[in-house]
Amino acid sequence: MNMLGVMALQTNQPARAVELIRAAILIDPQNPLAYINIGSAYSQLNQHEAAIGSFDSAIALKSEFDAVALFNRGNGFHKLKRYQDAVASYDQAIALNAGCDAELHYSRGVALKELRQYRAAIASFDSAISLGTGFAAEAHYCRGIAQLEIKQYQDAVASLDQAIALKPQDASAELWNYHGVALAELNQCDAAIASFDRGLALSPEDARLHNNRGVAFSKIARHEEAVASFDKAIEMTPGQADAHRNRGVSLLALKRYEAAIASFDNAMALNAALPGLHGIRLDAKTQICDWKDLQTERAQLGDKLRGGQAASPPFTFLALSGSAQQQRAAAEIWGQAICPLNPALPSLPIRSPGGKIRVGYFSADFNDHPVMHLAAGMLEKHDRAQFELTAFSFGPESQDLMKPRLMAAFDRFIDVRGHSDQEVALLARKLKIDIAVDLTGFTHNCRPGILALRAAPLQVSYLGYPGTMGVEYMDYLIADRTLIPEASQRHYAEKIIYLPHSYQVNDSTRCIADTEISRQDLQLPPSGFVFCCFNNNFKINPETFDVWMRILKRVDGSVLWLLCENPSAIGNLRREAERRGVNHERLVFAGRVRMAEHLARHRVADLVLDTLPYNAHTTASDALWAGVPVLTCIGEAFASRVAASLLKAMDVPELVTSTWTEYEDLAIELAHDSQRLRQLRQRLAKGRISAPLFNTSLSTRHIEAAYRMIFERYQAQLRPEHIDVPSGG
Repeated sequence: MNMLGVMALQTNQPARAVELIRAAILIDPQNPLAYINIGSAYSQLNQHEAAIGSFDSAIALKSEFDAVALFNRGNGFHKLKRYQDAVASYDQAIALNAGCDAELHYSRGVALKELRQYRAAIASFDSAISLGTGFAAEAHYCRGIAQLEIKQYQDAVASLDQAIALKPQDASAELWNYHGVALAELNQCDAAIASFDRGLALSPEDARLHNNRGVAFSKIARHEEAVASFDKAIEMTPGQADAHRNRGVSLLALKRYEAAIASFDNAMALNAALPGLHGIRLDAKTQICDWKDLQTERAQLGDKLRGGQAASPPFTFLALSGSAQQQRAAAEIWGQAICPLNPALPSLPIRSPGGKIRVGYFSADFNDHPVMHLAAGMLEKHDRAQFELTAFSFGPESQDLMKPRLMAAFDRFIDVRGHSDQEVALLARKLKIDIAVDLTGFTHNCRPGILALRAAPLQVSYLGYPGTMGVEYMDYLIADRTLIPEASQRHYAEKIIYLPHSYQVNDSTRCIADTEISRQDLQLPPSGFVFCCFNNNFKINPETFDVWMRILKRVDGSVLWLLCENPSAIGNLRREAERRGVNHERLVFAGRVRMAEHLARHRVADLVLDTLPYNAHTTASDALWAGVPVLTCIGEAFASRVAASLLKAMDVPELVTSTWTEYEDLAIELAHDSQRLRQLRQRLAKGRISAPLFNTSLSTRHIEAAYRMIFERYQAQLRPEHIDVPSGG
């Protein structure tokens, strides 16, 4: 009867098999094979509890078939998603039969993968591969997925390549999707897109493939193609929240702000807990000065952060909250969620003293970018007898005039765009970089994952990101005593390097066009006081705008000159002015021009008005370099105190106010006191030559002194600590 039952099983008649084998067991209840066979029949019927009971009966008889019964019992547990029990059964089977087949190890690996015990799963897949080719392709495939989960992207690609090579005819859309994801994580985005295309050829309606293809396009700034891919993903699966969010991110990069907001709204409706979504949506709104419900939405964002949710990228949050404590919390939450310390590489040995200090500058912005307008002169003036400089560039390709200048400023300029974080960190280690200086932080195109792997024994945040990164792998933050008073150190995860004047280095070779520019050329009225603010629009908020409009009301004939080209932002600002009782024609909007011309046109302005909580940074230096006074209101956090730092370094501290009332009153006083304003301009003109702010050589010596000081501490095996760089450099 048992043999008849087996024949029924082989002919896909599991119900008949159960009937026949039951009869066999009644005749011979001590036959372990009968219990194994009826268990297999129950499995075919998806009656897995009954199957497990039958395999248990076989095991209870303690026969030579126990390993088989245990393996099958493990499979039963697996079908019931009782993965821990499945692994226990597989382990017992392996213990009984050391030479067991590949399928057992493969099945064990799959169960461990489901338990997210990825390293143990990989070991099982390795055993399956070593035991023969029967399950090698499948084991390589699942091994690749497990490696992808633990961010072993290079290994994941190699495993998936093996799976494809062994059974090319079985390469599924899902396999190509994983293959593409791993390549994209390695920043091999062209190859990733090719993999997603292979998957889509097999499954053209797979929303995941379209979405991931869009992400790869987005990473290489091909945003129009990214949007098209996200559109396809949404067409296939309208409820895919991350596709709506990703579409919004690409639209934001394309400056199609209203469309981006609509995408973010869709994503919020589907899954408001997506990382960064709330903050990115607010960023899109503030880019066009859409302040509807802004106060409520800022409060909601604060609530999410207090709840530990990674609701906003830290950079976006700088303009939404002036609280140094909240900014640190936002950075810590984001850093832990997105780029925590990565222990994949071994600890770095202490470098013995002697030779040049090797400094690696890491940036996405080695091009015509505000950070490089400041840093180019410093990079050129570094003392090459004491320092060896390497650039690690991971920003998009650019053909501007700044790029060749920057390339010439380094001993070594390396484009690492197509390399993974681990590859870049290993390269930095191979080059024996002593100090890694991150000029990007959490800004656009950032790569904090490189530093999370410890690219160098000392890691410093400087210039590009005005705040704490909140992560344990950044040792120092370069600042000054105005930016971070001693009482505020607790709001910064890094130890502070205090430069003696201002943290901000400047390039004293920047050219100001000598072209004569008239008010008429700039669409400014022929007379009347010109208040100016060339900050990015996202820094303008209702509180700042309220003060500005009160100032315009109190200074007859005055205008406010803003840098803005987006029609929606212009329309919104005009409407906001009218709501506050100011004729919208008193707002004049400037477009973007070449830097030399931009600096020159500043001279037509009478007074620059700063924003809060995100001050003018490079834009304040632009104005001061052009000789135009900047009025600021100092806040609590780093980004709120930069203009104050610059003004003190230019020896015009009287332009720093501490309340909106002081700010408003001083703006009006200056507008009505032409002699005082003229004296300020004269002092600024002298300051271009004598003040520390624009002394590039002095600032460079101070930064080099800082590098020497922290390197000496490191060689003495002392932990990072706050340090003051002496004013003599």
